Amino acid sequence: MMAINRYRLKHRADSGHRSAVRVRMLLEMPERLIGVILIGNNLVNIAASALTTVIAIRLYPENPNLAITFATGMLTLIVLIFAEVTPKTMAQKHPEGIAYPASWILRPLLVVLYPAVVFVNSVSRGIMWLFKVRVTPQNHEALNADELRTMVSASGSSLAAKRQNMLLGILDLDNVSVEDIMIPRNELAGINLDDKVEDIRSQLNNTPYTRLPIYKGDLDRVIGFLHIRDAAEFLTSDQPTKVMLSRKATAPYFVPETTPLQTQLVNFQRKKIRIGLVVDEYGDVQGLVTLDDILEEIVGEFTTDVADNNKDIHPQSDGSYLIDGAASIRDINRILDWSLPADGAKTLSGLVIEQLEDIPDANMSLRIEGYQVEILQVSNNTITAAKLREL
Repeated sequence: MMAINRYRLKHRADSGHRSAVRVRMLLEMPERLIGVILIGNNLVNIAASALTTVIAIRLYPENPNLAITFATGMLTLIVLIFAEVTPKTMAQKHPEGIAYPASWILRPLLVVLYPAVVFVNSVSRGIMWLFKVRVTPQNHEALNADELRTMVSASGSSLAAKRQNMLLGILDLDNVSVEDIMIPRNELAGINLDDKVEDIRSQLNNTPYTRLPIYKGDLDRVIGFLHIRDAAEFLTSDQPTKVMLSRKATAPYFVPETTPLQTQLVNFQRKKIRIGLVVDEYGDVQGLVTLDDILEEIVGEFTTDVADNNKDIHPQSDGSYLIDGAASIRDINRILDWSLPADGAKTLSGLVIEQLEDIPDANMSLRIEGYQVEILQVSNNTITAAKLREL
């Protein structure tokens, strides 16, 4: 009864399984259930002991002490094997197979022995109260996120690996912030209204993106987002003007960089939008986040991201990897199944500079937690290329 899987029991009871319903009702009152089991168990054991003593004395009246000693040893062995170790081990191994039939007996026994159960439990509570032990009702079926994560990880073959990863991805959303998955500012493509009309038209004709931020001069002076379908008038007009673009732009949506992904997913859903600009505590634009980015954290990559056409990670014949310095640490760890530290810096370049506490020169090598990093190229105080291998 106590070893049964509570979640499987709940599922079967909710599905209408009669035995599961009975067992669940019994387990909703664990004190009474344990009370009736222990009353019956001790009653039988004590009765067996008294009966064995009487039989032993009657069989060997000439030496009652020896008879009682022998009978006690035999009864102890029989009770241990046939009433304790063997049945309880079987019940622990097959809890449902024994708990369901046992519920037919335990339920009426609980009714018959109810006064004795209430008396025993009341006395027990009184003794615990004297020792200042307070019994408070607890919901043993409630699980926190870490316990649920452990259950999903331990599900093994009963849950497909892809579904398992999706569930773990949902549970991990609160541990990941928008800053961890955003497209950094230096990789953003947008329309600068200070550019010439011909340059803007060429950019729109060749862009691989569906939505583009529109700004004047600097990305911190963003006007809004333009969907590529709303640029048709501008692209087909004989005399296109920048006003055609700015009036079609939707208002920009800003996201603090520390927002957890779980919160941002809800915000996207509530506001009915799919894209936002990530800002720091000073209001400066740091990058861009989309609903697709968050969903890919849960289900993995489900679309072909045009931004990934030129891969940042290139395997080499010697087993090492040539990696762009701007590559995300999270992406590197996910793609290569590595465990580079991702608590601080978000890019490979930032990680190396953080480890060295200085901007390195090219042709330099270092070890970062079991990984050899060889710096190949440095430009504008940033590492642009490095070779990594797992030691």
